[in-house]
Amino acid sequence: MIPGDVSLSPATSAARRIVTELVANGVGHAVIAPGSRSAPLAYALLSAAHAGWLDLHVRIDERVAGFLALGIARATGEPVALLTTSGTAVVNLHPAVLEASHAGVPLVVLSADRPHELRHTGANQTTDQVGIFGTACRWFADLPAGDLPPTGLQHLVARAVAAARGDRTRHPGPAHLNIALRDPLVPSQPWRPSRRPDSRLTLTSLTPDTLHPIRRGPRTVIVAGDRAGARASELASRTGWPLVAEPSAELGELSDVPLASTAVLGALIEEVERVIVCGHPTLSRAVTALLNRPDVEVVVLAPTGAQWPDTGGQASVVAHAVEVRDQDPAAQRADEQWAQRWRAAAAAGHAVVTDYARRADDGLMVADVTLNTLGGVRTLVLGSSMTVRDVELLTPRFPGHTRVIANRGLAGIDGTLSTAVGVALAGGGPVRAVVGDLTFLHDAGGLLRGQLEPEVDLDVVVLNDGGGAIFATLEHGRALPSNDFERIFGTPQQVDIPGLAASLGAATVSVTGRDELATALAAPIGGRRVVEVRLDRAALAAHRQVLRSQIAEAARHAFQ
Repeated sequence: MIPGDVSLSPATSAARRIVTELVANGVGHAVIAPGSRSAPLAYALLSAAHAGWLDLHVRIDERVAGFLALGIARATGEPVALLTTSGTAVVNLHPAVLEASHAGVPLVVLSADRPHELRHTGANQTTDQVGIFGTACRWFADLPAGDLPPTGLQHLVARAVAAARGDRTRHPGPAHLNIALRDPLVPSQPWRPSRRPDSRLTLTSLTPDTLHPIRRGPRTVIVAGDRAGARASELASRTGWPLVAEPSAELGELSDVPLASTAVLGALIEEVERVIVCGHPTLSRAVTALLNRPDVEVVVLAPTGAQWPDTGGQASVVAHAVEVRDQDPAAQRADEQWAQRWRAAAAAGHAVVTDYARRADDGLMVADVTLNTLGGVRTLVLGSSMTVRDVELLTPRFPGHTRVIANRGLAGIDGTLSTAVGVALAGGGPVRAVVGDLTFLHDAGGLLRGQLEPEVDLDVVVLNDGGGAIFATLEHGRALPSNDFERIFGTPQQVDIPGLAASLGAATVSVTGRDELATALAAPIGGRRVVEVRLDRAALAAHRQVLRSQIAEAARHAFQ
């Protein structure tokens, strides 16, 4: 039976055409959350999965499903179809859609809707879903119920996938098709797809902009934020300019470039005359302060779309890429001396941090052990609070076989476990996720696996220090009496984390101290496992303040 068969109901026919066009345009994964109004699309996706057209994943929680799709798309770089029914189900996708928008991750949201005649009537599970994600979407279309012209539907789906992938904009992100479906919702006849469809539309991508020439001379640092890519490390390698990189910058194999932490940057910020920004930097106030300085030349490399990071409004150049054309020998010697001084400062700062990490019993110890036991880990997923910052402070040079992912588009803690599961489902495993206890509790449902869904190889390391450790290191830790701070910022919870994880089907182990953690992480990753690391954050703020002072002192001394 073909999608456009006249014996089929309009809902079934439209659903089969939509799924056919999604596959024809390169969608290889779909995630669905159960619902009745979305049933025609669920039936069609199931048939497509049986035919080997795509991989289908099912989750009962829409927010989990959204971040699962986000993880798959992060791992594959290709658009993932994400299906929900109408009403609040659609709204539960909003956090993942926003993260995808700000992180440039391709998603195609398929939201089922009631027919237009039922809108604004008080009909069950009916709300205004038109443009519900606002400016977060790269493209949106509202498809009415009834018979839709095949060619028009084909091109709407093609436009949605192209917009999500950024084929014409170099600015990938979420696209949204809101699809009204009228009863009957159950297919009258089964669908048995045969040959995988081919795309009917050829799109050529926009050519990159001309390389922008820049000169040697100004004392330059390169800041590599989330998803900066290898262009940042390649530029550092070609020029010798020091590199300050977030863990999720995805730089590839690093050559012998001066790699410094943001703590070292903070100590030497007054020495910098120019900064080249790659990716989306969000971790450090030192970087923000540097980008806000009016006396620093800011060059932003933004190879995609019309969005680029410029929080201080100081950027003087926004380019696809740069080319250093000035070969003045004196300028080259000055750059070499600049790099040598940064290399010395970075090494001094790193020595202070590693010495602390090997004596401490906090998140830096966990980060250090994690980095030294990557072994067969293909993807490291980092929580967006203290964890990613602790890893950054250690300035790791990741092995080529390990990719590092963090949800830094909006830097929320929600959906981290679901993202990690999505990465594993997309072939990015074995995966190790490292998160705080609140991040774990926020998305514990992401560990839930339906009995008919595939298992994943995922370790989740939970730093259980009884609440939000990061707030103690910020100004909030000094602004309130202890009890008040704990109530509205620390927010300790009384949860048996291993017991909760076990109830969700994961293996569990609890450890204390460096040696026990190292032994636990040395074990091969197989299935879902939660490793609870019990920590005490009582003195964390004081210890970190001393540490940063020691890093700054060592870096400044070595830089002289």
